[in-house]
Amino acid sequence: MSFKVKGKVIGSGELAVIEMEKGFIQTVHNTLGGSERITGPDDLWLAPTFFDIQVNGFAGVDLNSGRTTPDELEQVIMKLREKGVVLFCPTIITNSFEHMAACFRAIAQACRNTKIAKAIPALHMEGPYISPQEGPRGAHPLQHIRTPSWDEFQRFQECAEGLIGMLTLAPEGDGAIPLIEKLVDSGIAVAIGHTAAGRKEIQAAISAGAKCSTHLGNGSHALIPRHDNYIWEQLASDELWASFIVDGHHLPPSVVKCLIRAKGISRSILTSDAIAAAGMPPGKYRLGDTEVVVSPELKVERADTAGSGYLAGSALDLLRGVENVVRFTGVSLEEAIRMASSNPAALMGIPERLGKIEAGREANLILFQWDEQTKCLSLKYTIHAGEVVYQS
Repeated sequence: MSFKVKGKVIGSGELAVIEMEKGFIQTVHNTLGGSERITGPDDLWLAPTFFDIQVNGFAGVDLNSGRTTPDELEQVIMKLREKGVVLFCPTIITNSFEHMAACFRAIAQACRNTKIAKAIPALHMEGPYISPQEGPRGAHPLQHIRTPSWDEFQRFQECAEGLIGMLTLAPEGDGAIPLIEKLVDSGIAVAIGHTAAGRKEIQAAISAGAKCSTHLGNGSHALIPRHDNYIWEQLASDELWASFIVDGHHLPPSVVKCLIRAKGISRSILTSDAIAAAGMPPGKYRLGDTEVVVSPELKVERADTAGSGYLAGSALDLLRGVENVVRFTGVSLEEAIRMASSNPAALMGIPERLGKIEAGREANLILFQWDEQTKCLSLKYTIHAGEVVYQS
């Protein structure tokens, strides 16, 4: 069954009617005809939906618990849709082999349900092959950080039923470069993150096939040399995409502006790094084995180091990230949405699923109102594969 939506297409600003059928966009035209299941005022905008490549948890659900149920994963999917996110990568962080394996198994088993699977193109494995140094390791438990192992990764991938599609590691680890080469040959997107690497190691990782920097500017020492450091080195490497957490806590607005201007819109990705506290009130929550505290300002810190400046994931959602990047940097709304939709889709090798509104593409759309003065996005509808999955 087909149906139509209308709105101003982001970028061109032209009022258009989008006809969808069987999960795909059939036509895009500028005339109304027939009966539309969705109509609305002419101030609704149309844009591609969002893709968050780093979600540790959301709406009270900790994806690192090792006990995630299909119902909990469906709850996360439903709540993310309320923020315009229809695709995301559940992210499993550093822990013991047994615990990480349990996390992968739980999510993989839930993904046997096709309704869940269509929202999860891949899993993101962040650690355990990262720097053990305070600062770069972030909230990852020191006792479980270890040297890179292809054999262990293969065991994780077996537990995940082949769903691991992204891995963040520190390239200075013993055996990291050969591991990157094997991962890339296996189709895994390798990202540099939680690292204290020098230029030589970073460039070796890029030569081996690493193609992204995970939450660049974070997972780092509080103080680093002002010129020769791992942030500038990754920022200057045009081969690397870079993801950014734009919540106002992980990076000050001026730093966000500089980093995105340097990396460029075409290589920048917005992510949330959300934990279970995202979408929840301030208080105490868990990220795997780690207790975290969320302040009234929605700043997330490890409970044992609160006030130190070291953060532990975020309480951000990607819709707020889009708003913030417009406020902080002066980029257009179209550019901000690109960083939250087509760019992550391209990084993860699924550019056909997100980013463009044209005939033949999968029908993944948001309809919203935009207040140019306040830079606030008011979401009205989320459409995933031609189905209305959220209506305000």
